[in-house]
Amino acid sequence: MCCFTLDRVDLSTVSSNLSHMSTSSPVTSQVVLRGVPVVGGVQCGPVIRPGRLPVVDAPAGDVEESARAAEAARFSTAAAAVANRLRDRAGRATGAASEVLAATATLAQDRAWLGAAEKRIAGGAPAVRAVAEAVDQFVALFTQLGGLMAERVTDLRDIRDRVIAELSGLPEPGVPLPDVPSILCAEDLAPADTAGLDPSLVIGLATTLGGPTSHTAIIARQLGIPCVVAVDGLDDVAAGATVLLDGTTGTLTVDPDPLEAATAVTAAQHAAEQARQWTGPGATADGHTVAVLANVQDGAAARAARQTPAEGVGLFRTELCFLNRDTEPSVAEQAKIYGEVLDAFDGRKVVIRTLDAGSDKPLKFAGHPDEANPALGVRGIRIAEGNPGLLHRQLEAIAAAGAATGNQPWVMAPMIATAAEAKSFADAARTYGLTPGVMIEVPAAALLADKILEHVDFLSIGTNDLAQYTMAADRMSADLATLTDPWQPAVLALVAMAVRAGAAVGKPVGVCGEAAADPLLACVLVGLGVTSLSAASAAIPAVGAKLSQVTLQQCRDAADAVLATATATEARAAALTLLQ
Repeated sequence: MCCFTLDRVDLSTVSSNLSHMSTSSPVTSQVVLRGVPVVGGVQCGPVIRPGRLPVVDAPAGDVEESARAAEAARFSTAAAAVANRLRDRAGRATGAASEVLAATATLAQDRAWLGAAEKRIAGGAPAVRAVAEAVDQFVALFTQLGGLMAERVTDLRDIRDRVIAELSGLPEPGVPLPDVPSILCAEDLAPADTAGLDPSLVIGLATTLGGPTSHTAIIARQLGIPCVVAVDGLDDVAAGATVLLDGTTGTLTVDPDPLEAATAVTAAQHAAEQARQWTGPGATADGHTVAVLANVQDGAAARAARQTPAEGVGLFRTELCFLNRDTEPSVAEQAKIYGEVLDAFDGRKVVIRTLDAGSDKPLKFAGHPDEANPALGVRGIRIAEGNPGLLHRQLEAIAAAGAATGNQPWVMAPMIATAAEAKSFADAARTYGLTPGVMIEVPAAALLADKILEHVDFLSIGTNDLAQYTMAADRMSADLATLTDPWQPAVLALVAMAVRAGAAVGKPVGVCGEAAADPLLACVLVGLGVTSLSAASAAIPAVGAKLSQVTLQQCRDAADAVLATATATEARAAALTLLQ
């Protein structure tokens, strides 16, 4: 998170209601609402909504000057308590949940908004009012900046509500524990809400905001909970209403016909049971092999993935051991962390992505500049240019982990945009005896994949950022969620281009973005020529099972049909017709 000159930003007044609940007339009769499908599956149940902080009135007038130091201390204690709870949750979680909770804990302690609140308290504002005004200020600023900065608005508001609850002696706001399996509906969900969900009780998710790669979507995939985002009209669905959620078609039916709902849920459960019985390895019905791999980011996640049919790791995110640290972890510290993942998949393929920080994941020790548009700034491999030792020490640690475990990893760089960047990274990786590859996340890299492949041994396509940059659309924006849908034909055309470049020289091209977790889209990707699919552990059985039910020719026919469409909706419908 960047720091800003607070004095130059107009202060907003505290909202009279922090609940964000809709005041529209509730939807009570049968109606079908549509959104963007994120995680497949069908569930039916009553709606629950997250608890929000009730209206908390700050004391009238200003705090006496003699009491302001104590008020500032009270605020600091509350903010630290919230950050510590988030950090504790991150430590107990794994995978994507751990990452987003850790990032939110960092945001809770960011000096920019804390300093803004402290300045107001020093001027006499009570702590509750100071928190609300400081957060409102940064919400307005982040919204104006757009891009990845706008993604943090939900997190900031969540932190605001938790700190105000702490200051007011109220229970922390969040998702209630339902008595029966329920569908969680919300305007948006903060990481702390989503990461702690019990999938046996929260059986479906629907949000008004968010996109296919929002925190809600990513954690829903990790938990295997059917999910639809950017649902138009969702705010008008009352808590307690019965809804049928279809995460495959992207619909939410209010007050569904009981028999039709039961039939749909039963069919989905049957498909899920078939998926659970799939044991691998990845292949189509006619024997075309496709490696089905796991996305992990620490040893615990890797050990959990090892309990699935995953054949290896297609994406090991290494950011977790760098974030929330004042100093760079030593080579020995890094090697120990990487070794845990290599041990978990002993003798199997493990692809390690080098540090993908910057933008919304700043490093305290890397000297990030303030940037007007961080999503297009110094992030990923670009950090290495200003911190060359950082990359070389990480490569040294990866090589050391490989030597210690006897499992030699592959290594890839994020945010590569040019062939020259690819060559520089490959040369460095080979110095340590590592097999080099790069991520295809920037359209320029897809367009020049043949030139990049002159220097590296493999490509891995990150569809999340590729969609965002191809469509010039913030991947967290609900208004633009249809644009960042990985089914967009323009995005898939770039995937096809990169895959053809790999096939021409006999080098593997995999997909490790969220697109690989969609069983239907996974078949299309195989039809395009993708050689491996890497997804969240929870998605692996469904992806593998779907592939085993279709032939390679069906996948190719679906891929051709999808590339001939003009919209994501048409693309999904074309694939459904040919593959289901």
